[in-house]
Amino acid sequence: MISIVLTLMPFVALDYWWIRMFDFPHLQLTFLTFSAILFYIIKFDFNAWRDYLFVGILVLCSIFQFSKIYPYTKFADYEVLNSERGESNLSLFTSNVLQTNTDYELIKSMSTTKNADIMLFTETDKNWNHEIRNSLNRSYIHQVEFPLDNTYGMLLYSKLELFDTSVEFMVSDSVPSIHTKVKLASNDTIQLYAIHPTPPMPQENPKSTDRDAEMMMVAKLALDSKYPVVVIGDFNDVAWSQTSKLFQRVSRLLDLRKGRGLYNTYNANSYIMRWPLDHIFISSEFRLKHLELCDDVNSDHFPLYIELSFEPEHKQLQKSPYPAEADLKSAEDQIKKFKDNK
Repeated sequence: MISIVLTLMPFVALDYWWIRMFDFPHLQLTFLTFSAILFYIIKFDFNAWRDYLFVGILVLCSIFQFSKIYPYTKFADYEVLNSERGESNLSLFTSNVLQTNTDYELIKSMSTTKNADIMLFTETDKNWNHEIRNSLNRSYIHQVEFPLDNTYGMLLYSKLELFDTSVEFMVSDSVPSIHTKVKLASNDTIQLYAIHPTPPMPQENPKSTDRDAEMMMVAKLALDSKYPVVVIGDFNDVAWSQTSKLFQRVSRLLDLRKGRGLYNTYNANSYIMRWPLDHIFISSEFRLKHLELCDDVNSDHFPLYIELSFEPEHKQLQKSPYPAEADLKSAEDQIKKFKDNK
């Protein structure tokens, strides 16, 4: 019965944290439901139609749960195709450092080893800003630093030229996002958005309204961008939630994980309750060279590292369709709900 109730919770059209939290553990609920089916078959005799009905409902729940995570298994097709070129054009590293984490050397060492073109660090205060800045090599000449003590500080470092750069406060004056254009080595320009919206949690926000609105605002910016787009950061949302799926449909951005694996970045402190919260969504001009879930850095998040190849001539082979009117309206409705609550 618990499996059935938990399966139905995400269908409740409310954005309270205690409902939205059930968007997250679909992998865990798949195993829970499947275990419940096996237990019921082994433990009980089927003497009435109610037994068959109950097991049938459990089977449907199990199918539903697995359908949510199926695109992120190796049985599914790639959404972002592999590149056959020899070298990457763009590498990115993102890490939620955990503000209270004082084991600076682990993250500093890893970021140095990865040596990505662009590095994003979230949940960074002034101490983290000082430690990371002093560990950088001289090639990271472009820097956007906005440390905060509220767990929403952001640090962005780039070897590539950044321009038209701004720190925006899309939903709150205490939650920044970084918007910048990046000039690749090929002289092509791309648009990058770095975000870290608030999670739906009682100690943060009792509802998912702010997070959902920020994601929809960025999705609309990506849709209207004249340049290829990369959106990177800790989304505080899983890739298979209704909000993330709507974000993808509206933005027309692609998910590197599909067909490759879950690459669960959170919670690094639990072997059971893990799911993908840190994301790098890209437009169809890119193909994938390498995707890596990095080792533990004493944070509650694992860092994520990718290498991309910029191949705009092949974008039609993986291009997403223009969003339907219903999706655009849903995005507008989520933004309006946020504004009405202010």
